[in-house]
Amino acid sequence: MASIITTKANHFRYATRFLSSHLLRYITPSSSFHHTHLLRFSFFTPKFFPVGTRGYGNGSLTLCQRFLSSAAGGANVNQEKLASDNGTNDDSGKGKESEGEQDQKSDAGKSVRGGPISWLSFLLLVVTGAGLVLYYDREKKRHIQEIHTASEAVKQGPSAGKAAIGGPFRLINHDGKYVTEKDFFGNWTLLYFGFTHCPDICPDELQKLAAAVDKIKAKAGIEIVPVFISVDPERDTVEQVGEYVKEFHPKLIGLTGSVDEVKSVARAYRVYYMKTAEEDSDYLVDHSIVIYLMDPDMGFVKFFGKNNDVDSLTDGVIKEIKQYKK
Repeated sequence: MASIITTKANHFRYATRFLSSHLLRYITPSSSFHHTHLLRFSFFTPKFFPVGTRGYGNGSLTLCQRFLSSAAGGANVNQEKLASDNGTNDDSGKGKESEGEQDQKSDAGKSVRGGPISWLSFLLLVVTGAGLVLYYDREKKRHIQEIHTASEAVKQGPSAGKAAIGGPFRLINHDGKYVTEKDFFGNWTLLYFGFTHCPDICPDELQKLAAAVDKIKAKAGIEIVPVFISVDPERDTVEQVGEYVKEFHPKLIGLTGSVDEVKSVARAYRVYYMKTAEEDSDYLVDHSIVIYLMDPDMGFVKFFGKNNDVDSLTDGVIKEIKQYKK
């Protein structure tokens, strides 16, 4: 709209200049002609003005120029008003954009303060994590305690029969007489397999066996027959075995035999033995370190290993004998 008004005003200005240039040819300045007459006839009757009235023509031209200037000024005012309105709109748009940016900044600030990584959320996370760790640690300790308690508890299950340990044998005792398993019927027997040249393990186990026999007699009044069977028939003669067993207990019976006889009894009792590297006549025999508890029928009841001391061996034998059923 402003551009249209400006265009019209320019057209009018050009037309006025054209008319004014033609009027100036006929108008001369004169003081006798009144200004109102000039206003009345300047635009419509220029040819009736005498040459002496050119000054009034200049006045009418001035008035025309003022009129055009006022029209152009109004157009400019309108144009400036429209421009100011547009500027206001632009400023308001910019203001809205700036307000939007401030809102975004404020929202961003709020998200930082009120988001999931706030101090309160962090504190709750730490407390929850600590609670989970403590709960897991407590449950782990409880589970370990349950396993420990279950492992220590004695659970009696249904019997699946006796182990295939033991059987008939024929050996020579330390008095030089042949004996069989039947010679031990009617008595509870503790058997140990070893050899007389053993440096330390066999003496320790035989001392433990002899002490347990005496303790069993003192605590429960039960007679136990201790028996030593050699797994080194090449060196353990009857005399060697007789001298050896006397060092541990007066009731300890020593048994030996030929290579085949010893091999047969070791197989029956599932005993492992093997001669080590030989240097002249001095060698060792690697063997199982087990004490067997045999019932009055020479049936296998239980075995006790090297980890059992005198007291545990004593209590274990008494317990097995008291709960024994044929």
